[in-house]
Amino acid sequence: MNETILIVEDQFVEANDIRLMLEKANYRVTGIARSVARALELIAEEKPDVVLLDIFLKGTLTGIDLAKQLRELNIAFVYLSANFNQNILSEAKTTQPDGFLVKPFREKDVLITLEIALYRHQFSHEASLRREIQLQKQLIPLFDEKNSWEEALVKAGQVLQPFIPFEYMATQSIPLAHNSLSYQDTGFLRIGFDEYQIVGVRELMIITNLKKHELDALQAKTHLEPVAHCYTEEQFTNLCEVPSIRTLIMDTFQMRSHCVLPVSLSNGDQFYFFFYSRRPDAYKAEHIVLFNCLQPLLSSVIESRLKTEIKVLPESVHTPLPEETQTDTDIFEGIVGRSHLLLKVFDHITLVAPADTSVLILGESGTGKERIADCIHTLSPRKDKPLVKVNCAALPATLIESELFGHEKGAFTGAIEKRIGKFEQASGGTIFLDEIGEMPLELQVKLLRVLQEKEIERIGGRSPIKINVRIIAATNRNLEKEVAQGRFRLDLYYRLHVFPIILPPLRERKEDIPVLTTYFIKHYNRKTGRKISGVTDKVLATLMTYHWPGNVRELEHLIERSVLLTKGPQIEEVEFHSPQQTEKALPNEELRIKTIDENERDHIITVLKKCNGRIWGSGGAAELLNIPPTTLQSKMKKLSIKKEYVDYK
Repeated sequence: MNETILIVEDQFVEANDIRLMLEKANYRVTGIARSVARALELIAEEKPDVVLLDIFLKGTLTGIDLAKQLRELNIAFVYLSANFNQNILSEAKTTQPDGFLVKPFREKDVLITLEIALYRHQFSHEASLRREIQLQKQLIPLFDEKNSWEEALVKAGQVLQPFIPFEYMATQSIPLAHNSLSYQDTGFLRIGFDEYQIVGVRELMIITNLKKHELDALQAKTHLEPVAHCYTEEQFTNLCEVPSIRTLIMDTFQMRSHCVLPVSLSNGDQFYFFFYSRRPDAYKAEHIVLFNCLQPLLSSVIESRLKTEIKVLPESVHTPLPEETQTDTDIFEGIVGRSHLLLKVFDHITLVAPADTSVLILGESGTGKERIADCIHTLSPRKDKPLVKVNCAALPATLIESELFGHEKGAFTGAIEKRIGKFEQASGGTIFLDEIGEMPLELQVKLLRVLQEKEIERIGGRSPIKINVRIIAATNRNLEKEVAQGRFRLDLYYRLHVFPIILPPLRERKEDIPVLTTYFIKHYNRKTGRKISGVTDKVLATLMTYHWPGNVRELEHLIERSVLLTKGPQIEEVEFHSPQQTEKALPNEELRIKTIDENERDHIITVLKKCNGRIWGSGGAAELLNIPPTTLQSKMKKLSIKKEYVDYK
């Protein structure tokens, strides 16, 4: 074993004990540091493979301060601490450690955690390299002359989306001798998975109801950074206090974070990518690192292509989105919606599915964790092999080991024949361990061994059996809290937590409720032979204001019941199971007078439905209401009306 370890611990006795453990296991210890300053000196002398890092050290700087620098230096690190309360754990997590060790710990704990840390770090590094190579291969052919300039940019956005997420991307070419402050950006608004609406100068003028000279005035106030920069929600809000094009994009499309990525061309020109997201913290330093790696390639292909194009795009360019970019989302069959939170999940699925790493799906009950597991398997190289599903919560603790690993004949009373376990059944394919948070601690140890050694042992068996299985696990529990309370092993948590996918609850993506409702109505129409056309405005308003503790599953059951009970062409009433929920979700409209805001909201929804959801332009809702589109947009924002709420059949 050639791995080198640096120990950063201010208690000499503890540090020396760890050193003896590691040397006994054939690790080489490069030194022991009691402070951040000393640790940095030792790292400069010899870069270690892993740093074992206490959080509380001598001096003013903590282990968390050092961890931030280790992350930049691409050095794996594991925290050591006797005080892992929830606040410290949350702060430490922001540095993306490769493991945790809680004092006091056994020699076996240290060695297993180091192995996991090396595995996680190696996966992360290899994944970054694969990601960079994959992006380079995909980007090169996009900018040849077979694609128009807009097609090339749309496709570049599609390729970049899983790695640098955005709901709105804009591009701009700035010549070195730039004297014009004219607005010439081309924007791409994400409206679905692999679906983008082109927003050129003309389209932005229509959407915002601004004149060209007004856009130019905002452009003149827009500061362009010479280097890549990321803005969190607070930073972006502060940046947009001065009116600019960014302020316009933020307000018009409800963006909350921003990333500027300039590409320097050999002739001194600058080409900018502007990314915007509706998430408050979408952009991190890792996105800049990735983009910097792609800089030489992007500079070459963009510069080559610009030679055949007008350097600054003319404002008259507004070609329709190419047909081939409007990719069908049948690959995510049964997962319905276009909210930015769900699109983020789609992006993560497409990233992790081709790899062979473990996946941990986190989310409340009813959010669709099993559907996500199905998609990952379907999009993986193992799609033609078995997908075996195990509900850990439904199995008695006395049977779960036999169910997972199998048993030999006569292994215990009642074992009248040999049983092949789920892991063997999934050989070459995928095993989905649902509700893994319910697994007993003694079984967690055995599962950890399976993950580490890629082998199982049947109950009563005499020799281990090698397996080739991808593991996807899911839980609705807070595993960090379970770890803190001793109900889930920390080492297993970190082995599974290589690539987490977090599913948003339905109450956080309510803009998907109309399309989900339509989907379920059509589904149960087919099953029952009914011809329900939709729901009334009153029912939709009820669905939009309800809290949805049961998430998508609760909505599905509600629609199924309503389809069966409805006698007319539309669902005019919904019944919730709980009286308290019914009272909260269904205010008695007959016993009270609507407020002015409620009446205005109903009127706007009615007009939007009449216009098929169209806000701008001739025949749009703003024209019918005789108000500017921006005023209508402000009213919709104030009254919590989303275009998706009314744009359904």
